[in-house]
Amino acid sequence: MRYIVGLLLLLLCTCGVYAQDQADPTAKVVNFPSKFFTRIQQKTSTLSAELTRQTEKYLTKLAKREDKLRRKIAKLDSASAANLPPSQYAALANKLRMDSGRAVASSGEYMPGIDSLKGGLSFLSQNPNILGANSAMKGQLRKSFTQFNQLQAKMQDADAIKQYVQDRQAQIKQYLLSKFTTLPPGIANQTQAIRQETYYLSAQLKEYKDMLNSPDQLTEKALAILEKLPQFQNYMKANGQLGSLFSLPGNYNSTTALEGLQNKDQVVALMTGQFSGGGPDPLSMIQQNVQAGQSQLDNFKNKLAALGPGSGDMEMPNFKPSRQKTKTFLKRLEYSTDFQTTSTSYYFPTTTDLGLNVGYRVSDKSTIGIGAAYKIGWGNGFQHMALSSQGADIRSFIDVKIKGGFSATAGLEYNYQQLISSFQQIRNLSDWSKSGLVGISKAVSMKNSVFKQTKLQLLWDVLSFSQRPRSQPFKFRVGYSF
Repeated sequence: MRYIVGLLLLLLCTCGVYAQDQADPTAKVVNFPSKFFTRIQQKTSTLSAELTRQTEKYLTKLAKREDKLRRKIAKLDSASAANLPPSQYAALANKLRMDSGRAVASSGEYMPGIDSLKGGLSFLSQNPNILGANSAMKGQLRKSFTQFNQLQAKMQDADAIKQYVQDRQAQIKQYLLSKFTTLPPGIANQTQAIRQETYYLSAQLKEYKDMLNSPDQLTEKALAILEKLPQFQNYMKANGQLGSLFSLPGNYNSTTALEGLQNKDQVVALMTGQFSGGGPDPLSMIQQNVQAGQSQLDNFKNKLAALGPGSGDMEMPNFKPSRQKTKTFLKRLEYSTDFQTTSTSYYFPTTTDLGLNVGYRVSDKSTIGIGAAYKIGWGNGFQHMALSSQGADIRSFIDVKIKGGFSATAGLEYNYQQLISSFQQIRNLSDWSKSGLVGISKAVSMKNSVFKQTKLQLLWDVLSFSQRPRSQPFKFRVGYSF
């Protein structure tokens, strides 16, 4: 009987705590991750520094390109070169560098991650008591909110720079249209180079926005806790970017909200009154004007195309851009592992090389990298199996994509092919042999959470004939990238 009474009391206490949590959702903020604000500070600080550095780099490149363009124009007509208006790249770079943050209004495309993160920090800044009596966390909150505003201010500065650069490109094109019927080759090359730098500047800014818009696991956990609060939900409806875009009146689901709205007939009648000089059918007149404007626009595009390279649409590149150019150094690294088995010979037992490699994506088609491998010996046959350490490899390689998952591969390797009993043995470089490898690779995509693809390699060692003792000339490797 006592056990039953105790069990009932335990159930009542549990239900009471659950009911208290349901009645007071703010109690769940006690579990708010303490490292959340530190993570926000690290992310915003890194992005702010990279955004400033990369944007300044592109502005410096654009200024140099324009100087070269001006000099080439001066060789043909010095007076015309003097008429090209000066740029404001230095002033824009200084403004971006010195901007310490301000209250910014959301504009442009809607990015849910940024909107939620900004709303969460703003809500907590206005309601710091929700975090409890933890003064250290409140201090981290203030610092995080300040850094986030600074980053948003810099991103808006970068947006303004992007718009200026595009306007500047249009200004240069209009200037060249007035001076040349067909662009000389040197000037055409410089305008194409300016166009490429303009495109990569825009792509770089988008890359940083996407990085800020992609929340990590800790950020998602913190925002999930806040989204359970009714106060936060109401705050986002009133202050979030999505809520402001689709703000609805309180009586939007009632018939009174439709009062005063114009129907189709009233709109047509209003248009007829505004365009009375165009005849009884204003819609057809508007359509004719649009078609005439489109025809003029096509003529202008044809005139731009006659100037040669670099005269197309500003947003659409007329060259094949590299997706790697706007990525950070760490995001251009690729990690892989591989193995190869060598059968027994007169000099060596059966061995398996286990390798680990890291490659750097130079472009979308080429990768350079280094790696190392460890040789495991298995003995001679099933009757004489013995696990041993048979050596090591140090590698360098380059891969160039050909087509359809095939790549040309080349590399230089140093091989230590002796029994290793101590580290001191491998310090003598004279005991290492060289291998010059050339061959072909085939990559096959994988649907795996760990490995991205399987790589099969067939390699020929062009230095195998000069090695003593002679090693196998062909190597077959199976690798996995992750």
